[in-house]
Amino acid sequence: MSAINERRERERAHRHQLIITAARELAEAEGWEAVTTRRLAERVEYSQPVLYSHFNGKDAIVRAVAIDGFSELAAHLRRARQAAPEPEQALRAVCRAYLEFATERPALYQAMFVLPTDVKFASAETPPPLRAAFDEFVSCFRPDNERRELFAEVTWSALHGMAVLSDSGRIPPDGQEERLDFLVTQIAGPPTG
Repeated sequence: MSAINERRERERAHRHQLIITAARELAEAEGWEAVTTRRLAERVEYSQPVLYSHFNGKDAIVRAVAIDGFSELAAHLRRARQAAPEPEQALRAVCRAYLEFATERPALYQAMFVLPTDVKFASAETPPPLRAAFDEFVSCFRPDNERRELFAEVTWSALHGMAVLSDSGRIPPDGQEERLDFLVTQIAGPPTG
């Protein structure tokens, strides 16, 4: 590849990331309904045709934001898991980190888990960043547990329910720690020691 082509590819990748970042920022500030191709084009100072050369509409932008989010979530969960020495502590730390992520980045969380998207979960087509985030939950369970993926799915599902119900005000936020304790105890067993 020539130096000119390499530079063009770097510039294209930079524009691509710039659009994703602008969409996230706009969604966090004003909600996903405010994210339009026209507003994004203005925000990143490119024409709408340039924006469409990167993304085929808003759904593709939401998908890219979601994939970006899964990379961040995986790293966030990994740090939490690695900071906890015991399996039950690791599960608790990963669960808490997941709920923090959902609370601190509500628009990103919506792109990842609430808005319609063609991102495939639990499939051969699952994007690697999504699989990496899921694997952080799987890693909280002993390798000799043949059902550890099921345990991870149930844990993730319960946390997602807590995050969405809490965000919508359907369950009180002050009970989050008790719900988390209950979930971890039920999944991992009673505390030892």
